[in-house]
Amino acid sequence: MLALAMVGSLAQAQGLKPSTSLLGPSTQRAIQRSTEPVTVDHIVAVVNNEPITQHEVRSRLQRLQQQAERNGMAMPPADEASKQVLEALIQEKAQLQLAAELGIRIDSAQVDEAELNVARQNQLTLEQMHTSLRQQGLGVEEFRTNIRQQLTLQRLREREVEARVRVTEADIDRFVAQKQDNPGADLQLHLAQILVAVPEEADATRLTTLMARAQTVAAKARSGADFAELAREFSDSPDRTSGGSLGLRTADRYPDLFVTAIRAVPVGGVAGPVRSPAGLHVLKVLDKRIAGMPDAFITQTRARHILLRPSVNLSESAAQAQLAALRQRIVAGQADFAALAKERSQDGSASQGGDLGWVGPGVFVPEFEEVMAKLAPNQISEPVVSRFGVHLIQVLERRQVELTPREQREQIRQLVREQKLDEAYLKWQEEIRMRAYVEMRGAPQ
Repeated sequence: MLALAMVGSLAQAQGLKPSTSLLGPSTQRAIQRSTEPVTVDHIVAVVNNEPITQHEVRSRLQRLQQQAERNGMAMPPADEASKQVLEALIQEKAQLQLAAELGIRIDSAQVDEAELNVARQNQLTLEQMHTSLRQQGLGVEEFRTNIRQQLTLQRLREREVEARVRVTEADIDRFVAQKQDNPGADLQLHLAQILVAVPEEADATRLTTLMARAQTVAAKARSGADFAELAREFSDSPDRTSGGSLGLRTADRYPDLFVTAIRAVPVGGVAGPVRSPAGLHVLKVLDKRIAGMPDAFITQTRARHILLRPSVNLSESAAQAQLAALRQRIVAGQADFAALAKERSQDGSASQGGDLGWVGPGVFVPEFEEVMAKLAPNQISEPVVSRFGVHLIQVLERRQVELTPREQREQIRQLVREQKLDEAYLKWQEEIRMRAYVEMRGAPQ
């Protein structure tokens, strides 16, 4: 539902995430509720002389209910949900008032751009979106007011919170040290084993023979022999059929003796033989990670695209139709993607046949990247609308790339920044709430 998506998230206003459903059954129910006459309305709270009415609480609740239905999530009990919504409205009013005092203004051009992004992400023209809003019983001006408020709040938070958060090298060092020195349940391991079973009645001679066998297997594994093949040949454990793999799990779900044995062993290393009541274990570390730390590897994608930019002479729907026709020709083997990109694409990559090179996550705008991520190699998308125009995307290849220490450190910097931002925002939000004069007039009905 367009209005709900906009009101619920600034990201929607900026066109970061397309809506997946416009007029489903749950939306129809929400429309029916939103167009029912409000028989009783009264002020439930006053924030610095600005009222919050029962109607505002009820309208926000309806939007949240619709979002919960769409996402398959359960709502809190009615009384609790009303209290949470009222508190959110109080905080929102106080922040909007502060923005006004600080002179933060969102002009009509910015609202126009955000509104257009919402329409594009729902695969609609602006006129079609306005018609849909009216069908939902929601006025266009009310919709634009919601956009303006969300943009205002975002600008305020950027100025008051985000601009003040700094991440030092010492912050990064402390974060890494804390994770490495006290991993606890955050430590995740993927081990493989080769078990040489030792019968309970085994005497010293038999034990010596079995130990020699386990040491021989361990030596072969350390010399580079395929561990999975060794497991299938020598292991007495049922997991030998899967190459001895024990799966990725938290360290507390592995035997303590396993965790102790591999503590200083790097990924790819071999430990053991380790003695347990079951026998002698040779262990290989397939993966070792700490939850909350960035992965050492990222998935890179090499893709190409054809971009058409809507203009006075080319509507968005016409651009979509043209690209759909080009896609049919390419899929049928009647045209070459690269040749069409050189001929038709309005992007700087046209001279390279639309080739965008190898890129990692987060490089492209979300509406483009979400589609690209779902494509298999050599698969071509349907026309995709982004804030830059209409695209035809083809994924050429994917690969796993190990990050350099510097790149890993930059990823950690972003993790620390997000953590500090969350903490700073909550503290700032509490301060704004405490400074506001709030008079409660009665519980929401």
